[in-house]
Amino acid sequence: MERGFCTAGCSALSWDTKDGKHLWGRNYDFDRLAEGTQVTFLPRGTAYAPVAGGSGETLRYACAGTGLLLPQNPVLYEGLNDQGLMGGQLYYRSFAAYPDGLDTGKRPVQPPFLLLHLLGQCATVEEAVRCLEEEICLANIPFLGAVPPLHWSLSDRTGETVVIEPNADGLHIYRNTIGVMTNSPSYPWHRTNLLNYAGLRDLDYAQTPFGDGQEQCFSGSGAQGLPGDWSSPSRFVRLAFLRRFALPGKDEETGVSRMFRLFQSAAFPLGAVQVSHQTPATELDADVLPYDYTVYTGICCAESLRYYWTTYEGQQIRYLDLGALLEHQTPLQFPMEQTLGFLPVTP
Repeated sequence: MERGFCTAGCSALSWDTKDGKHLWGRNYDFDRLAEGTQVTFLPRGTAYAPVAGGSGETLRYACAGTGLLLPQNPVLYEGLNDQGLMGGQLYYRSFAAYPDGLDTGKRPVQPPFLLLHLLGQCATVEEAVRCLEEEICLANIPFLGAVPPLHWSLSDRTGETVVIEPNADGLHIYRNTIGVMTNSPSYPWHRTNLLNYAGLRDLDYAQTPFGDGQEQCFSGSGAQGLPGDWSSPSRFVRLAFLRRFALPGKDEETGVSRMFRLFQSAAFPLGAVQVSHQTPATELDADVLPYDYTVYTGICCAESLRYYWTTYEGQQIRYLDLGALLEHQTPLQFPMEQTLGFLPVTP
């Protein structure tokens, strides 16, 4: 695998509402979006190949999310299935490693197709973990000229969120995580790094301990030292802080709305993150910019089976109801709507 391939960001988060709804979402941070990418519905029975050009499988469960409809090889970047299993793939640059040899006793799966395979065949996190441990192996086979360095996050109606990382010493599956994932380094490194921020809190400091003690501290002083840049470690710390202290929604609508607000704290403003080592363009890439930015944000709800999204230019929240599409027998795609939208207020 080319260790310098892909410089994309991305942040993932799971969160619960007060009435017991389970949400999982992500920012998609990159300098482009593959041509043909749309919000995509795949019905049960859809054919796909875990290895491009290989023998096919069919989806046991219907899926929806953002992705591509390639011939015999649909791809989902993130999404959910009709059983409430949710998750996505994020870049794991310089750390992802896949074995060169294949385990002859297991089904090979190319990394870009792993998420669809798990969503298409597994109803729960528990089933997905068992599939990873017993049934499949990641294949170090190029797709569109490269093997993308990826790691994955999955969650379901139990509220458990797992992180899946392919390292040089093998595949690691981290159970019952804190519900946050960004990019490199590994998940254990990010967990340890949180110890550097043990003093962060939501409560303001009333007065400074210096001088005569009469100066009122600024609002937000309890979080002084919270990193504000867009690096992977800083985004992990910010989202971990917000997941701990931000008030969850009372129901799905308020929960989703507030979760989009949390993701804005980790979003890349266009022009703030100039790419120093740009990923080579593939045949599907168009409108490549010299900046990484938050192209879109997607959020899933395990109970309602809705997939919500916004785009960089289109901040109005849209959603697709997977449950309402289960009678459809063919794949469907829906535009992501990159256009601006303003609602005028008139007398």
